[in-house]
Amino acid sequence: MPPAEDELGDQATRTRRASIVAAAVSFVVQLLVVGAFSHGDGLTVNGVIALLAMAASCIAGLLVRERREHAAALRERAVAEAVTAERLRIARELHDAVAHSIGIIAIQAGVGSRVIRTQPDQAREALRVIEATSRETLSGLRRTVVSLRQAERGVTASEQSPLAPAPGLADLERLAAATADAGVHVDVHRRGNQRPLPTEIDLSAYRVVQEALTNVVRHAGTSRCEVVVAYGNEELSLEVVDDGRGSEGNGPGHGFGIIGMRERVGLLGGRLTTGPRPEGGFRVAARLPLPTPLGVLTEAR
Repeated sequence: MPPAEDELGDQATRTRRASIVAAAVSFVVQLLVVGAFSHGDGLTVNGVIALLAMAASCIAGLLVRERREHAAALRERAVAEAVTAERLRIARELHDAVAHSIGIIAIQAGVGSRVIRTQPDQAREALRVIEATSRETLSGLRRTVVSLRQAERGVTASEQSPLAPAPGLADLERLAAATADAGVHVDVHRRGNQRPLPTEIDLSAYRVVQEALTNVVRHAGTSRCEVVVAYGNEELSLEVVDDGRGSEGNGPGHGFGIIGMRERVGLLGGRLTTGPRPEGGFRVAARLPLPTPLGVLTEAR
């Protein structure tokens, strides 16, 4: 048994012994008091009453102890669940931040190696894309690592070092340009009343689109896809469609991408649907609930 478990066992044994001694002393004291103030038949009755009172006190003490132990167990479970949730969040963020960029780098490296002798200008452009994508990925990783270190040290929000802002839907055109460098042209369409979104919704929406485009680049075998972002009063709709290989390409069996998307959308109370399209290709659609716009609240009043 490890030293820590030995200490806990000794402490539990000491506590149990102390409880037994206290109960015995209490019982003896009560008997002496009853004997001093009672005579004849009343002695037996008062003794029984004292015994029942002590038993009731012991039961009440046990109930209080069980409640404390139950509360401690609930706190431990809450901490364990929080740690697990944080690990999953970090895993999703690292996967989403790195997977798309590594896919582009791998494709551009392959292009550069094939044309470096015959088409030096194209090879130079591939190297430029690799450099830019690598710098962006390193910036994202640095933001994640610095945030984790500051949280570990207990740094408050006002004391945190300034970091690059997290990506959001405003960066979709830049994401589309990077995907085009990987050989897939992306048509981005925005519909509805565009407005600022809460940070967690904005980031999650961007990551869903990013992962969907990563799957298109890796698995779809097509040169075009379409992204539609629709702002509704109650929800944000995202849709990424392509005309590639469908379920044979970017299906749910390819890594943690779709799993991560489902987790992100589920944590925000939304819905995610993925699957092949009847006319060919693959479709990723997400619905994220939105806070009610201020204008709608004003009209309702």
